[in-house]
Order: sequence, then structure tokens, then C-alpha cells
Amino acid sequence: MADPSTYRPAPGAIPTSPGVYKFRDAHGRVIYVGKAKSLRPRLSSYFQDLAGLHPRTATMVTTAASVEWTVVGTEVEALQLEYSWIKEFDPRFNVKYRDDKSYPELAVTLDEEYPRVQVMRGAHKKGVRYFGPYGHAWAIRETVDLMLRVFPVRTCSNGVFKRARQVGRPCLLGYIGKCAAPCVGKVSADEHRALAEDFCDFMAGRTGNYLRRLEERMREAAAELEYEKAARLRDDIGALKRAMEKNAIVLADATDADLLAVAEDELEAAVQIFHVRGGRVRGQRGWVTDKVEDVDTAGLVEHALQQLYGGGESVPREVLVPALPEPAEPVREWLSGLRGSQVDLRIPQRGDKKDLMATVQRNAQQALALHKTKRASDLTTRSRALQEIADALELDSVPLRIECYDISHLQGEDVVASMVVFEDGLARKSEYRRFQIKGFEGQDDVRSMHEVIGRRFRRYLQERERTGEWAVPEPDEADAAGPAGPTRDEEGRPKRFAYPPQLLVVDGGPPQVAAAKRALDELGIDDVALCGLAKRLEEVWLPGEDDPVVLPRSSEGLYLLQRVRDEAHRFAIGYQRAKRSKRLTAGELDSVPGLGETRRQALLKHFGSLKKLRAATVDELCAVPGIGRRTAETVAAALSSRTPAAPAVNTATGEIIEDGADQATEPVAAAPQTAPSQETP
Repeated sequence: MADPSTYRPAPGAIPTSPGVYKFRDAHGRVIYVGKAKSLRPRLSSYFQDLAGLHPRTATMVTTAASVEWTVVGTEVEALQLEYSWIKEFDPRFNVKYRDDKSYPELAVTLDEEYPRVQVMRGAHKKGVRYFGPYGHAWAIRETVDLMLRVFPVRTCSNGVFKRARQVGRPCLLGYIGKCAAPCVGKVSADEHRALAEDFCDFMAGRTGNYLRRLEERMREAAAELEYEKAARLRDDIGALKRAMEKNAIVLADATDADLLAVAEDELEAAVQIFHVRGGRVRGQRGWVTDKVEDVDTAGLVEHALQQLYGGGESVPREVLVPALPEPAEPVREWLSGLRGSQVDLRIPQRGDKKDLMATVQRNAQQALALHKTKRASDLTTRSRALQEIADALELDSVPLRIECYDISHLQGEDVVASMVVFEDGLARKSEYRRFQIKGFEGQDDVRSMHEVIGRRFRRYLQERERTGEWAVPEPDEADAAGPAGPTRDEEGRPKRFAYPPQLLVVDGGPPQVAAAKRALDELGIDDVALCGLAKRLEEVWLPGEDDPVVLPRSSEGLYLLQRVRDEAHRFAIGYQRAKRSKRLTAGELDSVPGLGETRRQALLKHFGSLKKLRAATVDELCAVPGIGRRTAETVAAALSSRTPAAPAVNTATGEIIEDGADQATEPVAAAPQTAPSQETP
């Protein structure tokens, strides 16, 4: 536990300008990001007597080892920079709303020549019109099914659309009248776009005029004795009214607004958001968060607005909240800048909007109660599991960060390793890593484990050396598989292996534990606890011990170790299978230098088979679009230097089968014919 006075800035060194500040721990990891209208009083408040601080704030300042700040011009800039850093650094002491799903939305791709109606999730794309979000995808599909009767816009994928154009025949929806079939020219591109725009207008709430036009056309058809046409229009009107009934009118005057409510207690908070478009509730979403920082309702609202609209969500004309951020004007300016016009951020005081806000508040309270019911036992169980592990292994403190390593191969081929990370008893998948064993060939789990642990902690020591904290041994040129880049960039963004675990778990018994211990000793690492979990009897082995630690079968600590071990095994097996699949499906053209996927496909498409390609001359290869003479010579030399595969034989008749003369794809290398074997974890 650090003493805040050891890193407190000198008096007068902190500016009084608006800015954003970061607290870092002893490893340089950003653990908290905040903003302030004036940096000096805000930062000074963190360095008062610990007894006067909120317990969570006191924990943060004693975990931190340094503080730094960045001065900005305005409070709006501070708000934007704070949100960017929270997304970038993922600080453990900041409020982060957990959204357990990506909410589906109804999207119309107006950026395409023939717009398409579909269900989309995730970030918004330019040129696409969105409606929602909805709680369930089936709710969108029910609405679309009713709407397509009146607005027969295409819903097929691009592949299906192109196929229909090629064969000159529409899909089933085109035959039953739920698609205008632009793929076969039943309507022009302009006519189809007009249908899509009418669809968007209706979904946006401009329904009255369109329904009146349909009713007028129905009456005209009936007056002219065109009863079948009148009946179709009647059914269309009924379908549209049923689609409208799914979203009851809650606000008059076709109001566009988002209503946000917060329910909270001392430890957690839940946020509920209703999206009202055209006076109707078009969607609902909810988030929950641990209150890891000392924050009031206004602060929770500000964080929720940052997360909601910072990710690209469209901003409506009105945003109604239970409490205004302090100060509110920078948030208003930020929202107005995102929308491109004035946004009204306020607390509803009376009328329908206040009544609807009460409904949103009740939903937030119910969401918090349900979340606490689900999570109460989970929190207790995780805490007990970590404590049981600490007691069984005689650790000084509970292992908040656990790393587990596993080796996987198939009969000594494609040897790989995995590293999984659990923090506070939960998987942190963003920090999983994969390794290729590079130091030797063949099957040797013990030697592989030694290499992997050495590489992981050598990278850790390199980071310590970069910061001037530790000396580093000879660098290892063999690097772990994973994203490219340094261990940590100049801003301290955590990459790869920059953060050490409190407990290192290896999948295996005494040999694997001894190999991991030897790797740690060679690097001078003595502050990381180590154990191994053997599969046969689920024994926990400690380095240098002749007898294992046997945890009770009902132990939550053993169950957590098993989950960590099984996750490492799953991750390693998945990587090993992917590598093996890639190796077995590699063709003769894959290893030709300078020949990418596009030109490989062009060659195979032009010649029809690898046999004909192998027999082609350099001039014939040059005739393929995109293939120059130098590339053609390289391909010809590479194929001529390899012995063609033996012809395939039909074992039933003895007939020799032509090797791919009629195929337009590259043959796949066959797997070696060996006895069945098990994948070795």
C-alpha cells in the first residue's frame, strides 16, 4: 500500500486550468481518469487525510504511485478527453457500465444502390439509417414482416441478390409479394429507393398522411368496383396499424427524446434508457456498474451519457435525465456538437414526460434488484474462492490476478501454448495471449513450459528496464504470438505482458512446475506465487514440495483453479487446431513468394486446375490479369521444382482418376495417414 504523500505534487505545481488527470499504480498502469474545471483544487482533494476520504477513493490513492495531468482549453475538451482515456486505458477505479448485450437495431442501407432492410448490431455505419434499438431481434423481424407487405424493400444478402440477377429469377419473397424484386428488374433502382425512403418515413413516425392516402385509394378502388385491389389495400392498412400498435404512443407531437433513469445503492448502480422516436418507444436498454469511485447521481448520469453517445449513438433533440451533470453546460455543448444542432438536456418537471420518466425509473429499480439477486451469491462465491486459494497456498494476500499456461500439440507437431488471465475471479479475455514454441522441434511439454514462462517474464523485465526499475537479462528474439507492438507505449497503454500476476498456474504436475520455477529463477523473479494443477487427481503442486496440496472437492478455490485451467486448455486447443488446419489446407501456391490470395485465385480461375497451371508456360501465365512476367517466372519455377502428386485411384474399380482436371480450386493437401491420436494438452 503506497503512501499518497510520496507522490503528491509540489504546492503550486498544479495549474488552475481545466484538464484531465491520470493516477497510475507502481507498474505504470492507469487506474483512474478524471476531469476537472480547475485541476488544483480537484487534485488537492485527493491528498487530504485518508480518514476524510471516501473508502473507495482512499483505496484508489493508496493503490496509485503517481499522478499526472493534461491541461485543455475548455470543459468540453476535458469531457471528450476523459471519455477517450477511459475507453483507451480501461481504468479499474472508474465507473464502467457493463452492457451484457449488443442491442439489435433495424437498419436501412441507403448507401447502397438497392437499399436493404436488415437487423444490425454494433457501431453505426455512415449512410445507414437506424431505428431502435430493440430489446430482441424477433421484435424487429415481426415489425419488418408486417411492413414488407406495404413497402416491399429487399431484405436479402448481397450474395443472394447477385445470384438472383445472374439466374434471372427472384427469391421466394419476390414471388409472394414481400419484395419488389429489383434483382430481376421488376422495379427500377429509383423506384426501389423510393420504397425504402417511404419505409424510413413510416418508421420515423410520419404515419398519419400515409395511412390517409391508403384509405383514400381503398375507397377509390371500391367505388370503381375493383374489389380485389380494395381488399389488398385494406389488408395493407391493417398490417401497418398492427405494426404501429407494437409501439404505443407515449409522447405527443412526434417527440424524439431519450429518457435516462438511475437506480443506485452504496455499491452498485443501474441505468435504464428509453429511446422515444416519433412519440413512440422504439427501444430500451439497460446497464449496471460497480461504484468503484465516489460518485453521485449526477456523475453517474454524466458517465452514462458519455458511454451512450460517445460510441456513435444518434443524439435526439431532447435528452431527459433525473439529475443534471455539474456543470451541465459542457455536456450540452458536447451533445449539440455530436448532433449538429441544439440539444435540450434537462430534468422533466411535469406532464407526460415526467410520467414516462417515472416508468423508466421503475424499470431501473427493478433492473438493479434483479442484478443484485443474480450477483449476490456470485460475489460471495468469488471472494471465498480467492481467499481459499490464498489460505491453501499460504499467500500474503488474495491473488487478484491469476495467469494460467497450457501446452498443446498433436504428436509433437504444431506445438503451441496459451496464457489466460483471470482478474477478481473473472476471465479477462482482452489479455489472453498465444505462443508458438520456437526454441526446438518435437514433443517436450516440460521444455515448452520453460520456454513460454521465460518469454513471458522476459518481456515483463524488458518493460521494467525501460522504466528504469529493473535490469534486464539478454533479450530473447523469440517473441510470443499476438498483436504486434511494444510492451507498453509512451503513454503507458498496457500491451502484452506488462502487468505481473499474483499467482501463476501451470497445467501439469511437478515437472511442469519445476520448469516454470526454473524459468522464474533464471530471470530473478521471486515475487510471483507459482503452482500447478494436475488433471488426474486435481492436485495442486507447489515448487520444491514432495507432496501436493489437496483441496476439498467442494472447495470453491479448487473450482476456480479448475475453471482457469480448463479455459487455458480450451484456448490452447483452439489455437493448435487453427494452426493445424492452416497447415493441412496449404496448397502449392501458398508458398510462392509475392503471390497473394487474389492472384492465386485469378490463376486457378483462369486455368481451371492446378494440373493445367503447372503445365502452363511463362507467356500463358502472363496472360492472366494482374500477373507480370517476374511473378509468372516465379510461379513457373516454384511449380516445376515440385513433384506432382501421384494420381488418385478408385479403390473399388482400380480406375485412375484425373487429378482435378475439372476443378477450379486448388487441391487440399491430405493429412498424413497415421493411427488415431489424442490432442495433447
